[in-house]
Amino acid sequence: MYLESFTLPDEKTETGYIISCGRNAYKSLMSCYPADLYPFKVFPPKGLTRISFEPITVFYGGNGSGKSTLLNVIAEKLGLEHDAPANHTPYFEEYLGFCKYTLSYGQRKIPGGSSIVTSDDVFDFLLNVRAVNQGIDRRREELFAEYKASREDGFTLRSLKDYEELKRHNEARGSTKNAYTAKRLPTAATTHSNGESAMAYFGEKIKENALYLLDEPENSLSAKHQMELAGFLEDSARFYGCQFILSTHSPFLLAMKGARIYDLDRIPAATAKWTELEAVQTYYRFFKDREDAFEDVKKP
Repeated sequence: MYLESFTLPDEKTETGYIISCGRNAYKSLMSCYPADLYPFKVFPPKGLTRISFEPITVFYGGNGSGKSTLLNVIAEKLGLEHDAPANHTPYFEEYLGFCKYTLSYGQRKIPGGSSIVTSDDVFDFLLNVRAVNQGIDRRREELFAEYKASREDGFTLRSLKDYEELKRHNEARGSTKNAYTAKRLPTAATTHSNGESAMAYFGEKIKENALYLLDEPENSLSAKHQMELAGFLEDSARFYGCQFILSTHSPFLLAMKGARIYDLDRIPAATAKWTELEAVQTYYRFFKDREDAFEDVKKP
């Protein structure tokens, strides 16, 4: 445990500040969609002002519930490392000034290396891997063409400058296409699926003794890999001194042992059991209504 609690400004504090900013801010306050005041006016309607943390804390809610905003606010207030740029507005820094946090007993600061990992970070990693491998694929085709030309074209040694070219032609004639290509081709960054690459990314990104904020980490992961990630996070919190705060819809992550879950769809927002959440209940009803379809299915 590194972070014990986080406090957001209440409605009275927000309203007083916005009115003090002048007529334009007040007009935005009274509008239905005060987007330019973000992140003001996001959490007071939910009655959410104070969050208490456990080694694993989860923010659950539908689209637009404020899960990602809450992670972003906490990360910026704590000064956590991040790769993707934060979603800032002219009022963002002012909003952070009203936020407060307390560290766990005995903690003087958030550990170095603590960071926020967003789904955009994971997607960027997967795209970079794909780009590297596509570059390798293009180089492979070029080498195939080079091999074919070296096998078919005649070559005359005219000077010592042509010696390296002669060696290449001779090697092509004495090698298979795969052997010739493999010798000149860089090793592919990965031969894994997106899910396997994403799991490798989390394994590399998450170190011991640090605080991590994870924004919907289940994206790109199959059900099997989501279960593996849940086990990895549980073990990291229990044995390797990590604390996690994450947003998710995944029932596998929501069911992590000892996780404290905040349901941001409730008014007011409150802690809840994972089995009470709407998304989990939807899954439950879906499979319950089709229970007879599984009767003839062989158990693994």
